[in-house]
Amino acid sequence: MGDRWKKIAAPALGIAVLLVLWYAVCRAGIFSAYVLPPPAKVLNSFFRMLKTGELWQDVWISFLRVMKGFSIAFVLAFLLGMVRALLPSAEGYYEYVVQFFRNVPPLSMIPLLILWCGIGETTKTVIIVLASFFPMYLNIVKGFTGCDRKLLEVGDMFGYSRTRKFIRIVLPYAAADILVGMRIGLGYSWRAIIGAEMVAASTGLGHMILFAQQMSRTDKVIVGILVIGAVGYGTDRVFGLVIGKLLKGRCDNGWN
Repeated sequence: MGDRWKKIAAPALGIAVLLVLWYAVCRAGIFSAYVLPPPAKVLNSFFRMLKTGELWQDVWISFLRVMKGFSIAFVLAFLLGMVRALLPSAEGYYEYVVQFFRNVPPLSMIPLLILWCGIGETTKTVIIVLASFFPMYLNIVKGFTGCDRKLLEVGDMFGYSRTRKFIRIVLPYAAADILVGMRIGLGYSWRAIIGAEMVAASTGLGHMILFAQQMSRTDKVIVGILVIGAVGYGTDRVFGLVIGKLLKGRCDNGWN
């Protein structure tokens, strides 16, 4: 009971301290209400946006975009990771290209993608794929290539083919790294979609923040930032719980 109470009390205390500091800064008049609106005004705007439904709509649209781009990125990362594991000699043909694009910020591709694809869904999907692909790919490769050689030797003793060893030995061994990569990639997806929606969208949380800034509605900007953090934390938390369930014996409590 004590540990459970600590898990609830510690975050609540941290949030309370932040809110008190926020209120104190506004009360002291260090910043004008235009630059930093008080918590009460932000809360009122939040409930008003919930009531009108505009916030729900933007959250749902951004969520669908993230899931689409994240899914495509995972499939590509998994397939390329399989090629790396099953055909190590093919690495030299594409690894330098992968490492090159890994160091190119996805948001720097937005102007070019707009010229190629316009401001439709394709541009935002490609940005999410570019942002989330590389952390997933690196973790998948780490899992596939880091398999214990003794386990592979056992597979050889049983006469397993290369494909069967991959399915029966390498894939289960790499499960933890794959899921960790997916969790990291999901976080990168949320970061990328907000930036993309600020430039190349007419809906979504990123567009909502940009439009609020243009209309000098700082309270709505803060609402958007808080909602992004909450939704991102929520999806990460759910993913952490899934990892804990799938990897009961191989995952410590830190994932939860």
